[in-house]
Amino acid sequence: MGRRWAPRYRSRPAQPRPLPHTPEHSYELMSQDVLGLFDQLQLGADTTLLGHSMGGKVAMRFALDHPDRLAKLVVVDIAPRHSDMNHQDDIITGLNSLPLASLQSRQEADTALARFIPQPGVRQFLLKNLYRSEDNTFAWRQNLEVLTAQMEAVGAEISSSQPFLKPALFIRGGKSNYISTEDKLYGIPALFPNSQVETIVDAGHWVHAEKPDEVFALVKAFIEQ
Repeated sequence: MGRRWAPRYRSRPAQPRPLPHTPEHSYELMSQDVLGLFDQLQLGADTTLLGHSMGGKVAMRFALDHPDRLAKLVVVDIAPRHSDMNHQDDIITGLNSLPLASLQSRQEADTALARFIPQPGVRQFLLKNLYRSEDNTFAWRQNLEVLTAQMEAVGAEISSSQPFLKPALFIRGGKSNYISTEDKLYGIPALFPNSQVETIVDAGHWVHAEKPDEVFALVKAFIEQ
């Protein structure tokens, strides 16, 4: 995340290349990537960092590692404890099933994914990672091979000897079990004592895809406090 590409222009802007991938996957490494991006973009200490699921754990790790670089933290539907990632099997299987070399359109990709992922909003969110490479075939921006092989690392616990004392907002889906009552009462406050947990009742784990307006309203109100 700390490296950027230089776009090349022909008759029209070329598709941006995905960032370089790595065979390693850990929240410590991703926190370092975020730090590099903050430095590159010259983001000040008034920044609010938001992440969902795995991105939420990256955001928590970064906040605990570099509290001086943030004003506030927003985490969407994930707790710092170890997460069971088995329920993501259908999504991983679906993404790996797409025949990228012969795929003709995003609509074709959406139709193929529907066999594994019934929620249209979730499919559209995932398909944002699909792009056309220089040879005009489709490719994934995310490192799907490593994510598939290291899903256990995706569920790793976030821990720290020092809590993040600045304001933090946790948004949970009412139909999701990623943030439990125990997380709300004990696990989250232990690391983020100045935090609040808000529930969007009719949403599952993909809260921002299912209820984008509600998520936007919560985040906006929190940032403007």
